[in-house]
Amino acid sequence: MRGNYESPFSARYASQYMKSLFSAETRIETWRKLWVELARAESELGLPITPEQVADLEAHIEDIDFEYAAEKEKEFRHDVMAHIHAYGKEAPSAAGIIHLGATSCYVTDNADLVLYRDALVYIRRELLKVIANLTDFCEKYKAMPTLGYTHYQPAQLVTVGKRASLWLQDFVSDLDEIDFALKNVKFLGCRGTTGSEASFVELFDGDGEKINALNRKIASAFGFDEIFDVQGQTYPRKVDSRILNTLSSIAQSAHKLATDMRLLQHDRQLFEPFAKTQVGSSAMPYKRNPMMCERICSLSRYLMADALNAPMTVSVQWMERTLDDSANRRVSIPEGFLCADAVLRILQRVTADIYVNTDVINKTVMTYLPFIATENLMMEGVKRGGNRQELHEIIRRCSMQAIAAMDKGEPCNLLAMLAEDEGFPLSEEEMTDVLNPSAYIGRCPEQVQALVDKTRPLLDGVDRENAEINI
Repeated sequence: MRGNYESPFSARYASQYMKSLFSAETRIETWRKLWVELARAESELGLPITPEQVADLEAHIEDIDFEYAAEKEKEFRHDVMAHIHAYGKEAPSAAGIIHLGATSCYVTDNADLVLYRDALVYIRRELLKVIANLTDFCEKYKAMPTLGYTHYQPAQLVTVGKRASLWLQDFVSDLDEIDFALKNVKFLGCRGTTGSEASFVELFDGDGEKINALNRKIASAFGFDEIFDVQGQTYPRKVDSRILNTLSSIAQSAHKLATDMRLLQHDRQLFEPFAKTQVGSSAMPYKRNPMMCERICSLSRYLMADALNAPMTVSVQWMERTLDDSANRRVSIPEGFLCADAVLRILQRVTADIYVNTDVINKTVMTYLPFIATENLMMEGVKRGGNRQELHEIIRRCSMQAIAAMDKGEPCNLLAMLAEDEGFPLSEEEMTDVLNPSAYIGRCPEQVQALVDKTRPLLDGVDRENAEINI
C-alpha cells in the first residue's frame, strides 16, 4: 500500500514548534488538562470529587491510547465521548466524574483558545525577528540614494532604507494587530450546552457565586484573566475571524515585500540570499531566481484566501450552536497558523541577508538623475542670465529626444544635448557638478531614522537568531 498524503506545511515549511502545538497529542493533552482543572475546581467547591480522583486524572494526562479512542469514536460517532472513555480507562477511579456538568465545547473550544493564544504568542516572536532585521537594514541604508518608482516607472529619488521602511512600517502595524488579537482571546469557561450554565445551577444548588468561582479557577489555571461575558455553546466565532485576519495581514505585508524584492532582483538592484551551490534552473545554469521571495508570495496568497473561511463561518452560526463550523475550523485555523509560521521563517532568511548591488543602483540613479535634476539645472541657468521659459522649452525638447534615444537602447545623453544647445548656458561638466544624488532624496534619512527610533524599543530582548529553513 502506498503512503499517505502529508501536508507540505509539515513536510517542508513550518517549524517543529508549530507542528507540535497543533498535533493530536497536544490537543488531547489539553483536553485532559481541562478535565483535570474542572474536576479540581468542582472538588474544591464542594462537589463529591476526591483529591485522589483528581490526582489519578493528573497522573495520566499523557497516557493517550489513540487506537482505543478511534474504536470508541466508531462506536459513538462522537470524538469527545470517545476520549472521555479512553481517559477513564487510564484513570479508572475517576472515570465516573470526568466531564461532570460540561458539554463537548468545554474541552474543544477552551483547548482551541489555549492553542490559538500560544500560537499567536509564537507568531509574534517570529515577526519581531523580521522587524529586527528590517530595522537594522533601514538604518544602514537610510541615506543611500536609489531611483524611486511610481507605477513601476522611474520617478524621484528615494533611498534604499526609505523603501525598506515601507516594509518595516507594515510589519510593525501587523504587530499591533497581533497584540489586539491576543488581548481579545478570552476564555470560554464551563457554561453548559447553550451557555446558560443550567447544569451547574443543578450541581451547585443554584449558588451562582460558586459557578463564577468555578469559571475563574479554570480560566486562571490556563493563564486567562478574562472570560466572555455571554456565549452560546461555543465561544464567539468572531475570535477566529480576528485571528485569521491578523495572519492575513502578515501575509499581505510579506507579499508586498517579496514582490518588491522580485522586481528589484530583476533590475539587479537587490538580491535575496543565494547559496554557493544553489541551482537556479535545471536547464539554465546561469539562472539566479528569487525562489524564497516567490515562495513567500505563493504561501501568502494561500493565507489571504484561507482567512476568508472565518467570516463565512461566523455568518452562519445559527442561534446557540450549529456544527457546520467544526470541520472547516479544524482545517483552516491550524493551516493558517502553519502557513504564517512558514512565511515568517522564510522572511527571516531573506531580510537577514539582503544583498545591495551598489554599482547597479548608482548607475541607475545617474542614468535618470539628469531628468530628475532638470528643475535645478533650469534654476542654475537662470542664475547665469538665461530666460526661464526659454530654458524650460530647451530642456523639454532635449528630454524628449533623450528618452526616444533610450527607448532604442542608447545611453542617456541629455546633458550632452543640453550642452550642445547654444541657448543653454551650462557646460556638460558644470551640469555634472550639480548632479549630486544626495541633494535629491529629500528627508528620507530623517524619516527612516524617526521610524527606527520608534521601532528599536520593541526589540528589547528579541532573540535575533533567524530560523533555518529546509528548502
